Amino acid sequence: MSVLLIAGSPSEHSRSAALLDAVQQRLQQQAGPRRLHLDRLPIRDLSPQALLLADWNHASIKRAIAQVESASALVVATPVYKAAYSGVLKVFLDLLPQTALKGKVVLPLATGGSPHHMLALDYALRPVLQSLGAKHILPGVYASDSQIPKDEDGSYRIGAEIDSRLDDAVHILLHEGLRLPVKPGFEPVAFASVQYSV
Repeated sequence: MSVLLIAGSPSEHSRSAALLDAVQQRLQQQAGPRRLHLDRLPIRDLSPQALLLADWNHASIKRAIAQVESASALVVATPVYKAAYSGVLKVFLDLLPQTALKGKVVLPLATGGSPHHMLALDYALRPVLQSLGAKHILPGVYASDSQIPKDEDGSYRIGAEIDSRLDDAVHILLHEGLRLPVKPGFEPVAFASVQYSV
């Protein structure tokens, strides 16, 4: 089983990339490498000319589409600009075949300057993911700039509220979306050893 993490920001270091990093760490911790293969697709690394000219035959585009096809689930992270997801992500999604997400689970993530852009996940990104045939689009996680502050060294730090929401989102992705069994929190007890009274 595999999860493809799609970075839809035109910047290498961004708040949406920080969200994607945090989800990747949680997936590695909760599922482990034997149960889940993780792959990453930074759209900014694809050929800009091939993206803009819809060149499906370009090697980087072919590879990216193959990554989408082979994944069981996708985590799509994007910044919100002008009340919509990034243009880089839009151009890539436009290149995908109409049924590219058929049977797949998708976890959308987004960041924006203020809470006012929160609905971009539901009103801009979700309809496109549905039109591509996604089987199950999980509740997304939106974070404003203040919830992912920049530290003095220039790195982004996930705030406590978003941290908790990412924990929940990854749990849902793994155990409801991908149906991985939940690891028990205690050793099973044989029924014969249970003592009771009536």
